Amino acid sequence: MLAALIVLSSGPAVAKDKGGGVPPAPIHVTGPAADYPVTVGDPFTIGSTVWTPTDQMNYDAVGKADVGTDGSLAGVSAAHKTLPIPSYAEVTSLDTGRTILLRIVKRGPMLNDVLTELSPLAAQQLGVAPGSNAPVRVRRVNPPEQERALLRSGGSAPERIETPEGLLKVLRRKLADQSPLLPPPSIPPAMPTGVPAEALAQMSVNRPPIRPEGGAREPSPISAPVAPPTPKAAQPKPILKPTPKPVAPKAAPSAAPARVGEPAARRGAAIVQVGAFSLEANARGLAAKLGGKVTKSGAFWRVYLGPYGNRDSAAGALEKAKRAGYKDARIQNVN
Repeated sequence: MLAALIVLSSGPAVAKDKGGGVPPAPIHVTGPAADYPVTVGDPFTIGSTVWTPTDQMNYDAVGKADVGTDGSLAGVSAAHKTLPIPSYAEVTSLDTGRTILLRIVKRGPMLNDVLTELSPLAAQQLGVAPGSNAPVRVRRVNPPEQERALLRSGGSAPERIETPEGLLKVLRRKLADQSPLLPPPSIPPAMPTGVPAEALAQMSVNRPPIRPEGGAREPSPISAPVAPPTPKAAQPKPILKPTPKPVAPKAAPSAAPARVGEPAARRGAAIVQVGAFSLEANARGLAAKLGGKVTKSGAFWRVYLGPYGNRDSAAGALEKAKRAGYKDARIQNVN
């Protein structure tokens, strides 16, 4: 018996498989397979609010973010109540527009009014201080494997493009309008029309749509609603009557124009010539508007105010014509 024990303890035992060989070394899971299996989980209740985890591909919501201090979140990661574990999301600070990529690795936080709990390193990248309850946007994304591997190993993904101020205003309004005690609606925000198309296009760089395992490609939560805003139905434009514009005469007459059906003014009097028109109807319309008169001179119908006793007396009428928009009106003497 003692001899048998000595034999057994004299060297490490080598296990053999049925074929007499040494069993293969364990396989380390790498690549996309390292993110599987994915855990979704059952609904749970916080207070009177029911939270239902779901593998939603186009999750996009706004809420408040806190910073985990218990050491359960390492690297650039976060906790979330409903997103699958693990999954990836872009988190945007609604205060600064800064956006980072992180990995969802934990269920939580167990507070209704906090949307996500950030790891200390993720909070540092985003500029969120512990206990600040910073306003954020959480959007599920499908990053390339290189970025996934960086996050899985405790590293950081490349910096994202900052969100334009126009979109930040939309997101802030969305946050202000929702109840802090209910699960936030996961609805991609309508893109603001004031944001340049180039800025919105840049936001989708390196953000391919999430492809369910074995399923068909789904539209990106940014590219679907962002792509050019749906134009509003064309409204009939009101028909506006064109405002008659004065037509400068080819040559200003040295004497007052010959009047049609008007008594001759005494020598030394003055008139205010407002404009000249090729159509009599336009000239008559303006004359009726200003309380003036119409004369025919060659091919033009001229509108004038007066006559007045002298140029000083006509100054008030000249000002009236210019206030009406006829800046070329002028005073002429009647010879």
